[in-house]
Amino acid sequence: MPNIKSAKKRVKTNAKKAEMNTVVSSRMKSAIKKVEKEVKAGNKEAANDKLKDAVKNIDKALTSGLIHKNKAARQKSRLTKMKNNME
Repeated sequence: MPNIKSAKKRVKTNAKKAEMNTVVSSRMKSAIKKVEKEVKAGNKEAANDKLKDAVKNIDKALTSGLIHKNKAARQKSRLTKMKNNME
């Protein structure tokens, strides 16, 4: 355990940031899985709604610095292509 006041504060802020990072990345992954599920089921309307939500969550993870911009672009492109190629 740290003894210096600033080090103690750093431990607290790091814990808060780690928790928020976990929440944001978890939401992103869940949204992606929901889109994939709807595409697999063949629900165009639901897939479209879930895609919008997934893109929003991916962008949020990107702006918070959790994922690289190329990964965000790749994920959004992959999901969009998946939705567009539905039968």
